[in-house]
Amino acid sequence: MRNLLTAVLSLLLFSVAGLAWAGERPVTILIGVDGFRADYLNPEDAPNLSALAARGARAQGMRPSFPSLTFPNHYTLVTGLRPDHHGVVDNVMEDADRPGQTFTMGAKAISGDPFWWDGGEPLWVTAERAGVRTATMFWPGSDLPIRGVRPSAWRPYDKNVLASARVDQVLAWLAAPEPPTFLTLYFDDVDTVGHYFGPDSSERRVATRRIDTQIGRLDAELRGRGVDANLVVVADHGMAGVSRDRIVYLDDLVPAEAIRVVTFGAGAGLYPEPGRKRQVEAALLGRHDHMTCWRKSGLPKRMRFGAHPRIPAIVCLADTGWMLSTHARNARWPMTNRGAHGFDPYDPAMAAVFVAAGPAFKPGVVLPVFDNVDVYPLLARLIGVTPQPNDGTLGPLVPALAP
Repeated sequence: MRNLLTAVLSLLLFSVAGLAWAGERPVTILIGVDGFRADYLNPEDAPNLSALAARGARAQGMRPSFPSLTFPNHYTLVTGLRPDHHGVVDNVMEDADRPGQTFTMGAKAISGDPFWWDGGEPLWVTAERAGVRTATMFWPGSDLPIRGVRPSAWRPYDKNVLASARVDQVLAWLAAPEPPTFLTLYFDDVDTVGHYFGPDSSERRVATRRIDTQIGRLDAELRGRGVDANLVVVADHGMAGVSRDRIVYLDDLVPAEAIRVVTFGAGAGLYPEPGRKRQVEAALLGRHDHMTCWRKSGLPKRMRFGAHPRIPAIVCLADTGWMLSTHARNARWPMTNRGAHGFDPYDPAMAAVFVAAGPAFKPGVVLPVFDNVDVYPLLARLIGVTPQPNDGTLGPLVPALAP
């Protein structure tokens, strides 16, 4: 009789534990594949991602925020704020409160100062404050204390860590005694190779397959271990082909000594030197061959950009496929890249990938193009936290959500 009672109690306890497990919120993993253009998603180059999209939802494209650069858009994805609002307005920035400093991707002593990032609250900070454990595997801004909070687990960015090792780290965190509920995972290969060889190169396609293989491995491991997970795969921007024959030289329009250029590339941000404002504006503002320049306050409204004090006084944007430089700069650092981004976010070449699959998503849904600020309220919903005030809306993604 005692053995029978013990068996019944054990069965009841097992059933209760099973119900509790079934009621737990699935893990959410945000996967960022830098430079993965929307049209790279095809069964030949990305079979695993294509299969993931068939099991869930994908978008025809996701529109980056302006400027369509790495740091601004990665931070937009996790804050729901436009760069004009969160303050990471470029990969290269200056701020009057940090005289003599220039924020760049390579200057970790400067870019690692939370001062540059505190204009927005990334989702892992909000989650940690709500008691939700998080882990970040290489996401811009995730390896420093923002508003005094770090993820429960994180790794300082190291480009030399292989994609396979990054996946291994995520799987190790999920196997820990207290696993995180929200994780980020970042890959840079597709962007790097796209810059060097161009978006249509065989080298870029090989890099795409390499990262697709690792995403497929992650998905297979999670399912094999019985981990209930929502995977959200995004990119910060697309990529366009460029060449050394398509360069607009700013000093062909205005004397080099009349301007101080902060940023070069698909876009340029610059200041007139003291006493040269009228001359510089007369020479640059307006439409030119393959380039348009505006005062920061006069940018087209659709760009939603131009108010933040870190934005230089004059912003120039090249036509897609062209680059902005000066003769002196190009002599010191000749342009050799065959791919670039930073162009008009409404150009299809800048459209980023979006794929989401898991218990929260309906299978086989194809969404029209939407703005990347809308990813943030989706993520907040998936992990069950109240989002901070943001520029996004869940509306465009509702058709992809399961009841």
